[in-house]
Amino acid sequence: MNPNVVTRNSAKQSKIRTRAQQAAFETEKEERRVKFFGGYRMTGKGSIAEAKKQGKLRMSANDTEQRKSSDFTDVQLKDIFHNAQSVCNVERGTTGILYDDRFALHRCLWDSNYPECPERYLRVMERFAMVQLVERCQFLATRLATKAEILMKHTEEQIAILAKTHGSQDETELERLSSQYDAIFIHPTSYETSLLAVGSTIELVDSVWNGTVQNGMAILRPPGHHAMTAEYNGYCFFNNVAIAAQHALDNLGARKILIVDWDVHHGQGTQRMFYSDPRVLYFSIHRYEHGTFWPNLRESDFDYIGEGKGEGYNFNVPLNKTGMTNGDYLAIWQQILLPVAAEFNPELIIVSAGYDSALGDEKGCMEITPAFYSHLLSPLLSLAQGRVAVVMEGGYCLESLAEGCTLTLKTLLGDPCPRLVEKLQPPSESMQASILNCIYSHRKHWKCLQFYELYDLEDYNNTNPQDNFHKVIKHYIPPEPPAQPGLYETRNCYPVQSDGERTRIREHLQRLRFNTDLTVPPSRVCFVYDELMLEHQNSQEKWHPEQPERIAKIMQRVSIDYELAKRMQRVAGRLATTEELCLVHDPKHVQLIEQLSTDTLKQTADQYNSIYFHPSTNASARMAAGSVLEVVSEVLSGRVRSGVCIVRPPGHHAESDTPHGFCIFNNIAVAARQAVEHYGLRRVLIVDWDVHHGNGTQHIFENDPRVLYISVHRYDNGSFFPNSTDANYTVVGSGPGEGFNVNIPWNRKGMGDQEYVAAFHSIILPIAYEFDPELVLVSAGFDAAIGDPLGGCRVTPEAYGHFTHWLSALAGGRIVVCLEGGYNVNSISHAMAMCTKALLGDPLPMLLAGSSRTTTGPNGSCFETLRSVLTVQQKYWRSLCFNKKLPSCQPLSDGAQTGELIAALDTMSLNDPESSKQSPQSATTPSSSSTSDAVGSCSDEPSSSSSGASRKQGPTLTEFLEANLEALQNEEMFAVVPRRNCPHLKLLRPESAPSSIDTQTPCSECGAEVENWICLLCYGVYCGRYVQEHMLRHGTETVDHPLALSFTDLSVWCYGCDAYIDHPALHHFKNLVHLDKFQEPLVWSYGSDLVLDVVNAGAGSSNQSRKGD
Repeated sequence: MNPNVVTRNSAKQSKIRTRAQQAAFETEKEERRVKFFGGYRMTGKGSIAEAKKQGKLRMSANDTEQRKSSDFTDVQLKDIFHNAQSVCNVERGTTGILYDDRFALHRCLWDSNYPECPERYLRVMERFAMVQLVERCQFLATRLATKAEILMKHTEEQIAILAKTHGSQDETELERLSSQYDAIFIHPTSYETSLLAVGSTIELVDSVWNGTVQNGMAILRPPGHHAMTAEYNGYCFFNNVAIAAQHALDNLGARKILIVDWDVHHGQGTQRMFYSDPRVLYFSIHRYEHGTFWPNLRESDFDYIGEGKGEGYNFNVPLNKTGMTNGDYLAIWQQILLPVAAEFNPELIIVSAGYDSALGDEKGCMEITPAFYSHLLSPLLSLAQGRVAVVMEGGYCLESLAEGCTLTLKTLLGDPCPRLVEKLQPPSESMQASILNCIYSHRKHWKCLQFYELYDLEDYNNTNPQDNFHKVIKHYIPPEPPAQPGLYETRNCYPVQSDGERTRIREHLQRLRFNTDLTVPPSRVCFVYDELMLEHQNSQEKWHPEQPERIAKIMQRVSIDYELAKRMQRVAGRLATTEELCLVHDPKHVQLIEQLSTDTLKQTADQYNSIYFHPSTNASARMAAGSVLEVVSEVLSGRVRSGVCIVRPPGHHAESDTPHGFCIFNNIAVAARQAVEHYGLRRVLIVDWDVHHGNGTQHIFENDPRVLYISVHRYDNGSFFPNSTDANYTVVGSGPGEGFNVNIPWNRKGMGDQEYVAAFHSIILPIAYEFDPELVLVSAGFDAAIGDPLGGCRVTPEAYGHFTHWLSALAGGRIVVCLEGGYNVNSISHAMAMCTKALLGDPLPMLLAGSSRTTTGPNGSCFETLRSVLTVQQKYWRSLCFNKKLPSCQPLSDGAQTGELIAALDTMSLNDPESSKQSPQSATTPSSSSTSDAVGSCSDEPSSSSSGASRKQGPTLTEFLEANLEALQNEEMFAVVPRRNCPHLKLLRPESAPSSIDTQTPCSECGAEVENWICLLCYGVYCGRYVQEHMLRHGTETVDHPLALSFTDLSVWCYGCDAYIDHPALHHFKNLVHLDKFQEPLVWSYGSDLVLDVVNAGAGSSNQSRKGD
């Protein structure tokens, strides 16, 4: 048969095949549409909501029968964009302010120099007027609190006592009554102003909660956070913040409130009022100095974490030395407060804003610069949908108080955080210890804090050196009892600075104010978009993921759905010049793209990795790069604060000489190089959160210290695109750029909000702040977003808004967000909208919705990656100093009952295997003091040592404690803390020490063989005071021979100081004795700070004058 003849049967078969092919094509088309563009085909605005409703109705109708079925699965639809869409039309509101000149009436009648004075209020208001802040705020009327409101947290008796003083003119009686309370003065108007302070705080919280204002600040006095239920304390009568928080819980329906108390004194009143309430997370940073600083309370230490249902919801970060800087406080925020706050997910934030930690304050003696309060407040504004109420507490250096309040209010108003004048210092060793101690106490309660690995007793005994082991300190020095119990000083009971010190502080503050840039650009956000970039498309593969609809959908979302475009300044896009492109690209590469032939587009593209070309590729790519340059120009000129670039094709994969991974020209790299070469910037930060590593950007700047590149990306041990080990954490830059390349490589899919939040707080933000950029560029790929077909991660759109908000505190707010990848058009359009809303200062949706106690927390692979990055990068960045292991044992709190203590220690034995060789007197010392060496165990398991079985077992610790319970309760048994310094240590001459020491050497005077000591100056051996006192005589009668080392327990006694001494200078001598006794070297322990729950029972406090706020 002629093959050209078509029979009826063959035509029928051909038609069937054609229909089948068409059906297959339509099916494939729909699958690709859903895969790349996500979502369901919408039949109306309420389609998803209606589907949910119908699904619930069907489930409800057949609930009983279906749940009895073994194969029934409870399925509910979830709109992954609902959280973002919930704030679609929500714009930032006004900032409220409360003030009342009646707050200036309350003053001390008998001491005109009293630091809690009316000038504190007046100077703040004067500074507000100077910079015209009040006019920008919405005034909220003050009012007196009602008796019922005060009774929410105070007794009726406390109200009555203060009410009786109202209008009193009996100054003597007022002072007598004041002397019954610690750091209190009472004025005839104290009752009225205290009620006014409480009522105003409640009004502020009401207005913030109800949406009357977005946020607000109350300038008031007297302060409140020391006031307790039945006691006035520390300048405080009624607890303003605690009452307002309780009001929000009881009357406003709040379920989770975060109270941040950055006053330099511990707000023990607030802590006690919510100590067992899990609805209130109380976070306090305060000067403590192991209890020697006012209010001198044991409960102010890190291990007081709440009780009952509130356990884990009370945070104390004690400052155990003065002079803490911005870097110390920033570490607290990044390592503890912000991760925990994100997990807690508060609905309302109240700040007890004391400014006595500010530079120049005579009480706090800290060095927080006024501008830094902006940086403390700013990250909190992204939480709780922006519902933040700031309430003034302490602060007694009038200049720093006024400036700190001013910067706080400017931040609430949405002004950019100013760049810091003075370089950030790394966290001090003391601060590192406090932070790690606090994390140790709370680790089991918060998933975000389980980043820290643990070590056990076996690790501790078998690892040397132990630089990575954090040793937990619990050290408290009780205060001396007052000279007159029940009475307190009312005059001259505060520190006073000298005239010279005040002059130095004033000059320093003036210098800071002069150099702090408080200017605000006239426009907040600009954006660029040009339809020329739509022309670049893949003609051979219609459904290629990098297609024009990506930016078209973003523009629709920003302009129409969220109505953001009308609130921004639009910048006209332009083509980048060849000269501009050649700032980072080889001229041959630029020429290649410019001269693409329409006849060989596919053949040329096939020579490269994941590239397609179109006749309009050159124009579109030049428009993308030029548009980014225009936005950067607007920002660096000061005309606009920040910018959004809706551009394509993306750029971060493009190498200097090669297009790569959908990228033609490297838009961000061109802009960064332009910033440093033509605008003279010295530090540009690029944060790349695209799910793919930006290999091109990294290679372009790998040896340039002016550009810090930080990339967080999926890596999968090198198997994820771009499939290069250059994306690993070990690649840190080269030459002068070493340390300025930071890779955070995820090694599994499914990373979401919690993992990215952990990366930001532990690595990205600490490094970024230390780098101190002048411009922040974000390679904003959204292919790690939930629903993306290529990324396989689960970052929500709102999370990108939070990332943007955190970064916008850098560089004076100069930040440009530039689109890179992202291939689910719904995900990327919502994500870019969230970033834009963050730049506009709009409230962001709450992160990590759900109870903090039910979230899974960041996964183990995330923690492993972060620890690896820290291990490498801590060499270059001093802020990365928290990658430590914590002990696995849980310490018993001081409040534990004696029976619980005995039960916990039941399996411990007092007998050391060597103790049977010693006489009963061998535990004595050469002086009347006594000491005990305690070894803390991280395990409750009894010893399995076979050697112990052959010896007579001594009493267990349980038996010993029960036998000596009365002595314990009467404090007749105690530990002695060695002094850490001694003026006689300079007498030591380790170079003249013998090569070995024989610990069996008898006393050179009487021949005694027990309790012998060696003089560390002449190396003579003598017996202790409970034998023949020969070492006592030698140490006191021989000139310059005061230091003696015990053969029994390796303790060192100084007869000149009449104290035990422990110092690194003694290690050489102790090691010689240890080698002779145990045939192994003594572990070096001075690089850490292991102390086991130390109490200096005899040491008093001389800080009674450092009171109040």
